Amino acid sequence: MKKIFIYAFAGLFLVASAGCKKLEDFGQTNVDPNSTTQANTSALLTNTLVGLAGYSYTVRPGYYGQYFSETQYPDASNYTLIQDGFAGIYSGALYDLQNIQILNTSNNMNQVAKIVQQYIFWSITDRWGDVPYSQALKGIEFNAPAYDAQETIYKGMISTLTSSVAAFDNSAITGDIVFNGDVASWKRFANSLRMLMALQLSKRYPGAADYSATQFKAALADAGGYITTNAQNVKITYNTNYKNPLFNEYNGRKDLAESKSMTDLLTTTLGGDARQNAYGGASEVLGSTASSSLGVPYGVTRPVATAFTDGNPTWARVLRGDLRTESSPYVMLSAAEVTLARAEAANMGWTIEVLPTLYLAGITLSHEQWGVGAPSANYLTNANVAIGAVGTAGNLKNIATQEYIASYPNGLRAWNIYRRTGFPALVPAIAATNATKQIPRRYVYAPAEITTNGASYAAAVAKLTGGNTQDARMWWDL
Repeated sequence: MKKIFIYAFAGLFLVASAGCKKLEDFGQTNVDPNSTTQANTSALLTNTLVGLAGYSYTVRPGYYGQYFSETQYPDASNYTLIQDGFAGIYSGALYDLQNIQILNTSNNMNQVAKIVQQYIFWSITDRWGDVPYSQALKGIEFNAPAYDAQETIYKGMISTLTSSVAAFDNSAITGDIVFNGDVASWKRFANSLRMLMALQLSKRYPGAADYSATQFKAALADAGGYITTNAQNVKITYNTNYKNPLFNEYNGRKDLAESKSMTDLLTTTLGGDARQNAYGGASEVLGSTASSSLGVPYGVTRPVATAFTDGNPTWARVLRGDLRTESSPYVMLSAAEVTLARAEAANMGWTIEVLPTLYLAGITLSHEQWGVGAPSANYLTNANVAIGAVGTAGNLKNIATQEYIASYPNGLRAWNIYRRTGFPALVPAIAATNATKQIPRRYVYAPAEITTNGASYAAAVAKLTGGNTQDARMWWDL
């Protein structure tokens, strides 16, 4: 990021000061009358929203959370060290959203940009931990931004979402391919994010009077509301110009599978979950309506994986073919996820909402979202699904498992739910290549950060037990 900010601003300084002539001395020579001199905020928003699904549908966290298996090159699912960095996210989507606010063409555009920024920051901090936040996106003023503590980032995100909901007015929102400029929908999205972020801190703040519960209840009570129906789901609708990420995953490829961990959970542990009919496809062929529950073994060597797929050609692809066409919508946040989060909060005594009602509604909404009918009575009475009174032992396991299932195929949510609750009880890869052989708890900081932002990098690493490793736990992951 240091290089990015210095180069961006130094270029302007060099042009402004080079030579003895001012820019206007050159008149209109080589000036394109059709070119733009200022960024188009509508285009900036559209461009960012098109790529927004990539921050939820993240494949590597999906391997760690065991939604997915690799079929040919099982490196990520065997925990090889990732060298991925976050600098490009700051200089790309986050900076585009910052420019919307700098250009200030509409108050409501600014609020939408802030909400989307918090969603992206959430994705970043839940992968790496401490990252630049308060000093980020400020250009040359902070060309080596400090890594904020994750506690500060979370509280900043929740605070920003809260203030943005309150700040909306009647000004225009253009370029909005998610809600078509509907302010009420953006408010529901922001309040729903507030609840999920607060819940993610439940290991740090478990009490009913603690920070997390207080923020959760504030979002729940906000006049702007929250997502309650599938019609209100946050989703990107694609077309031939920008395609569904799952379509791209199988466009000439077939190296991603639904894992056996996931298919076994739905078909065996839960006694036959109807959502498997949508979650697994028997073919990568576009539009195929054939389902599959043949999950690919997780965390195995390449010979084992390829032998399985060669011997079982209808192994489960991620989503049925007709649900991952070029133009299939991608749901980033669903009513089921929000409702089940409310159920978990009720089970912890954070709220006085009715636990059984919320829990059943969350499961039902998820089934409805995927078009597989209502959950059967036998399914709901399965010991791995049914829950008892508030606080009953075993409730968290079953509620968290339903949250995990309802979030598919959002890989980061799967990893987050597992790290926060310990459920489902995932077994590490049997062919793991990392030293501890354990499921990673975070991404390591990229080596580039040492040279571009060394002092901030060193300060962040010093706070990690064991240093910059995949096993070091971030602040909320006690």
